[in-house]
Amino acid sequence: MFYLSICFVSFIFLFVSSIFLFVGGFYFVLNDLIYFIEWEIVTLNSSSIVMTFLFDWMSLIFAGFVFFISSLVILYSDDYMHGDLNVNRFILLVLMFVLSMMFLIVSPNMISILLGWDGLGLVSYCLVIYYQNVSSYNAGMLTVLSNRVGDVALLMVIAWMVNFGSWNYICYLNFLSDSFEMGLISLLVVLAAVTSSAQIPFSSWLPAAMAAPTPVSALVHSSTLVTAGVYLLIRFSPAFGDRLCVFLLVVSGLTMFMAGLGANFEYDLSKIIALSTLSQLGLMISAVSVGLVSMAFFHLLTHALFKALLFMCAGVIIHTMKDSQDIRFMGNLSIQMPFTSVCLGVSSFALCGMPFLAGFYSSDLILEMVSFSYINLIGFFLFFVSTGLTVCYSFRLFYYVFCGDFNLSSFYNIGDDNPNMLRGMVGLMLVAVFGGSMLSWLIFCTPTMVCLPFYLSFLVIFVSLLGGWFGYELSSFNLSGSLISLLYYSYVVFSGSMWFMPYFSTYGMSFCPLSLGYYSLGVSDLGWAEYLGGQGMYWFMMYLGSINQWWQYNNLSLFLMFFVMWIIVLMFVVI
Repeated sequence: MFYLSICFVSFIFLFVSSIFLFVGGFYFVLNDLIYFIEWEIVTLNSSSIVMTFLFDWMSLIFAGFVFFISSLVILYSDDYMHGDLNVNRFILLVLMFVLSMMFLIVSPNMISILLGWDGLGLVSYCLVIYYQNVSSYNAGMLTVLSNRVGDVALLMVIAWMVNFGSWNYICYLNFLSDSFEMGLISLLVVLAAVTSSAQIPFSSWLPAAMAAPTPVSALVHSSTLVTAGVYLLIRFSPAFGDRLCVFLLVVSGLTMFMAGLGANFEYDLSKIIALSTLSQLGLMISAVSVGLVSMAFFHLLTHALFKALLFMCAGVIIHTMKDSQDIRFMGNLSIQMPFTSVCLGVSSFALCGMPFLAGFYSSDLILEMVSFSYINLIGFFLFFVSTGLTVCYSFRLFYYVFCGDFNLSSFYNIGDDNPNMLRGMVGLMLVAVFGGSMLSWLIFCTPTMVCLPFYLSFLVIFVSLLGGWFGYELSSFNLSGSLISLLYYSYVVFSGSMWFMPYFSTYGMSFCPLSLGYYSLGVSDLGWAEYLGGQGMYWFMMYLGSINQWWQYNNLSLFLMFFVMWIIVLMFVVI
């Protein structure tokens, strides 16, 4: 009897759906079509509840990417989650995650966007705590509480859009872009997007969410939860004012720089890739803030391809390294795991912007167009130095994982022996190589020429080469016990801990309420409330009991005294 697993059925459904969505997206691009579809769910008297869908080239192509990556991730999970007793529940959670993302993509209505947004937050919590232990629970609480800030912001957007008479935001972006209400709504949307895309000061939840299984990380960090905020910013970008764009540029530029700097001091393989996601999200939002909206969407798509492949390769390496994520235990894996090493190398070079790979067509174009933009020296510095830092941590990871000696155990055999994992990685490696050029021909139908001075044209190449050299130096850098190392140790700790942001997001947020609760417990619950309440009544009754006991201990003398008193009273009564 032939048995179809839920992984195989989900893979076929999502893969075929992605092909249909890609074909529809190409058709919509070539014919410049936009379809609004309204589904009237219920009508009562003169009131009706209508579900609205927006189908244009942007929503269809992005939905196709989400389905394509999800299908390969589920195929990958068939081997990765092999032996898990709850694998069906895991696949259903992933499908609910994809469904919530689809609600967000095709909805021009804030109510249905909130439905998809809350679905992403709830299912991401369930997936982060999938391995039920204390660290997963802490990471899940940090993730869901950080994203609740964005949920509240979207609820306030819905409340303010009551003034417009409809929640279809796409109708008011250009018409009411100068009004106070639309400015406030844009600010709240930026707040929601900053929490979802883990920008400063909400950056700490993204590395913490690595407690989820690796297929979830490949999906979350490539095309679903973290990109939801960027997609919302791209949709709302016509309504952004100049001051809001400057604020967005500062926040995303600092996030990009902070994540690139922190990844160079990190030794956890998963957290290095998570910080690279954070850096690339900062690049996308920075591109939106300087007006390069179509290029930000282009980089959103290309980044989804190579970042999912990067996480899949990391999952295979962690899977075969006895669940060790420390890159200092790795080395010489190019001999032991050649195919995984090729896929990791391709995805890392695409992340660096290696010419003619997927990341080159989008990131290099963004940097060249930034050179054209009205941007000051600090913004220019953040863009190009963050690019150099990206190359730096990628080459550092490359040297640690592929070069040197294998440091885990001499009597341990590793290799590429997971067929479904390799099939999923092959599909993503092909699109990571060819996807950037095909998308550039598709999205930018009219060819344009970028003409820059010589020093600006070669600035990207120079920064990348300099970053690669620094990455090689950092791979051989060793912190010893000398005074010079101790002198710089504080800078290393500050840079490697995301500028102490995880401490601010956890201990820093809970310290004041917990201290206030401890003080109120000592003063109120264990203080006056006890004195005037339970303990006070207890002491008072004890006092009355001690008096009664004293009377009982002296009963003979008391009886005689009472006897004399009663005789005297009777004598007075008789007389």
